[in-house]
Amino acid sequence: MSDTYSNHKKYTYFITGGGTGGHIYPAVAICDELKKDPETKEIYYVGNADNLEFEITKKLGYKFLPLKVSGMPRKFGFGLIKWFFELQIAILKALYYVNKYKPNAIFGTGGYVSAPALFAGGLNNVPFMIHDCDAKPGIVSRYLAPNAKCVSLAFEASKKFIKSPNIHINGNPIRSEFKTLTKWEARKQLGLENKTTLCIMGGSQGAKSVNAASVEILKQLSLEYNLQIIFQTGKKNYEKVFFSLKKAYPEFENDKNIILKPYFDDMVTVLKSSDIAVSRAGSLSISELCACSVASILIPYPHAAADHQRKNAQYMVEKRAALYLEDADTTKDTLLIAIEQLLDNEDKLKTIQHNAFKLAKLDATKEIAKQLKGIV
Repeated sequence: MSDTYSNHKKYTYFITGGGTGGHIYPAVAICDELKKDPETKEIYYVGNADNLEFEITKKLGYKFLPLKVSGMPRKFGFGLIKWFFELQIAILKALYYVNKYKPNAIFGTGGYVSAPALFAGGLNNVPFMIHDCDAKPGIVSRYLAPNAKCVSLAFEASKKFIKSPNIHINGNPIRSEFKTLTKWEARKQLGLENKTTLCIMGGSQGAKSVNAASVEILKQLSLEYNLQIIFQTGKKNYEKVFFSLKKAYPEFENDKNIILKPYFDDMVTVLKSSDIAVSRAGSLSISELCACSVASILIPYPHAAADHQRKNAQYMVEKRAALYLEDADTTKDTLLIAIEQLLDNEDKLKTIQHNAFKLAKLDATKEIAKQLKGIV
């Protein structure tokens, strides 16, 4: 380390958020940004060891502090009472971590996993910052925002739900590669040709309705449109999709237009390769699609908490930055019609791509990290 920084105070951070990629990847993006800062002493990731955040953060080399916490049941009963005690234990464990590692600030991306560390920070007078990804912020963000030193939001429309004197509309933090990787380089890395490419993804867990509809139209899209297709099925659904596709299109394994995988660790390359995407409407997915100037067909997960995915998708449609399809209406016919609207109308495709890119916040990660340092 250079002498320039040898006398500077160094800071320890707790980063928390988990359960889904939409909470984890923004948190990881902030970890990566703080890691580059010479004034950062330590970064600890607080999460549930049974969730995806453990696997992702350990692979990246971050120190992980585990606690057990689950989503709050929506109905009163034994499950809610059990959850309440589980939360109290998780907060006590988070308090232990706060007292042991003495973070200078805590950053949470909302959701139930972030609640214990943020509560513990508040109880120990450790300044904390919240980032909420969705058009309608979740319960944790809304409840804790008044005590947060700073609140970051992905959408302007979220502001009316949050009570805080220090709100910033930043967009979602995304990895730096979204700014630097070119479409040509991304396609080369995936072994694809430089031609129109469709990405089909239902999030890290996959989406049954999207998978089922897609299987029936892949052959037509590849053979009639010469369309390249990157299909992420979700880990739990891969075998079912594979055998269904084998039945619908026996030769698909020899079709160079089709890449079928359960999950892609590197979604930057996948999305940068794509012109069109069929996707759930998680806020992070939308932010990444916008950063890659992708025209998306959004199919909100109908059981998302507070129906936030539908609100996210409706926001995109209002901005003329995406097409929209209800999960219940997703069939091979409706999905094919939506994709063909973009393939058959280049002006419409380019307009949606342009409008999506206008919504991208490519400097969100740096801005949020700067705001987090500002509360220390």
